[in-house]
Amino acid sequence: MSSPDASVSAEQAIDPRQFRTVLGQFCTGITIITTVDDGEPVGFACQSFAALSLDPPLVLFCPTKGSRSWVAIERTGKFAVNVLAEEQQAVCARFGSREPDKFAGIDWTPSPLGSPIIDKSLAHIDCTVETVHDGGDHYVVFGRVSSMSEIKTERPLLFYRGQYTGIEPDKTVPATWRDDLEAFLTTTTEDTWL
Repeated sequence: MSSPDASVSAEQAIDPRQFRTVLGQFCTGITIITTVDDGEPVGFACQSFAALSLDPPLVLFCPTKGSRSWVAIERTGKFAVNVLAEEQQAVCARFGSREPDKFAGIDWTPSPLGSPIIDKSLAHIDCTVETVHDGGDHYVVFGRVSSMSEIKTERPLLFYRGQYTGIEPDKTVPATWRDDLEAFLTTTTEDTWL
């Protein structure tokens, strides 16, 4: 058990820098959320992306309330999630910048719903905006999946402790399912404590 001084209580003010550092301990993938608004491609780099539901198929992402790209996505009601591959650090940096034309020099094709699919992305998910919720200084956007890409074998671009990182070179596919683990979880005996 840790001492009371080891953690910050709810009554104490949360230091934003420490909060950001603690959150940086969680490794994330990096996505580019895109749409086409008034004939122009729009997008931003986004780490706050997650799967939400298999039935119905839903994902979520969290844009800042001041995001100009979010305004365009909300207006169009559709977006694509581009999961970046390990070699796309420059693409991430461009879409994470304040560069006005983030698509300059970026090759892309339209998704079935018309949103930009960035070339060489590891995966993409084409969505419509389902609902939007308040999330402090962000919105929490639920998207209904309309279509998605095939699975590739390249490695993802990851972000950890404020910098890009990757997975081990020989770890490019998920671990195979272990029959002994399945047997452990599904077999009931007199000594089962689960």
